[in-house]
Amino acid sequence: MVSLADIRTAEERIAGRIIRTPLVYSPSISALTGARVYLKLETLQKAGSFKVRGATNKILANIAMARTHGVVAASAGNHAQGVAVAAHAAGVQAAIVMPEWASVSKQEATRSYGARVILRGASLEESIGYAGGLAAEGRLFIHPYDDDEIIAGQGTIGLEILDDLPCVDMIVIPVGGGGLIAGIGTAVKTQRPEIRITGVQAAACPSAFQALAANSPVRVVAQPTIADGIRVAESGARTFPAMKELIDNIALVTEDEVADAMLLLL
Repeated sequence: MVSLADIRTAEERIAGRIIRTPLVYSPSISALTGARVYLKLETLQKAGSFKVRGATNKILANIAMARTHGVVAASAGNHAQGVAVAAHAAGVQAAIVMPEWASVSKQEATRSYGARVILRGASLEESIGYAGGLAAEGRLFIHPYDDDEIIAGQGTIGLEILDDLPCVDMIVIPVGGGGLIAGIGTAVKTQRPEIRITGVQAAACPSAFQALAANSPVRVVAQPTIADGIRVAESGARTFPAMKELIDNIALVTEDEVADAMLLLL
């Protein structure tokens, strides 16, 4: 499993290459919930999500290989853009394999950051398999979640939260393959084991929820969901042990609840 030392190394490695996003108090959501709620604004991150953290850490940790052969990744959207931005900043070529159902807007955004987009696969797992074949040719493979350097990069968010809000007693984190929650959970629980880590997953694809219930990664039938970035049918072999040890509970949300939350935040 990834350690706190790994995450601190990632923090040093990516410093100055990512945005240290603000943690802001939300009066409206606090009033709705009866709690003091803060939002970690990774929407203001480069490429619009946390994914650039892990991608930057992975590329810089393997920069010689990346510069010689380029990088390859598979993603439904946010990871694709994060890898494209990180690769461009590091001066390396990137090829991104996306599922055939990936949104046109995310395809175009990925291309705009300089990456070559390859549409292949009916599921993210099939896209990952195809990307793995390209990696066998020598390219550095950047997995969207099941990789220690990816997990460590995402975990830097946990360090920032503890720095900015030492009194935090619960952190709520979206869950797909588990890279984000494994990273943040490790960064936080290693230092403050009393803090509760709550995952939130789309009911249309409850892979992590089912994995924790079964005490092992299980493959679920993924239904269409507006939360397409976390539509992952099976938890990762690297992320599951961390999720099992660190997550206090996972809540499943319906499509209507996801849409309502998006409108509230807008």
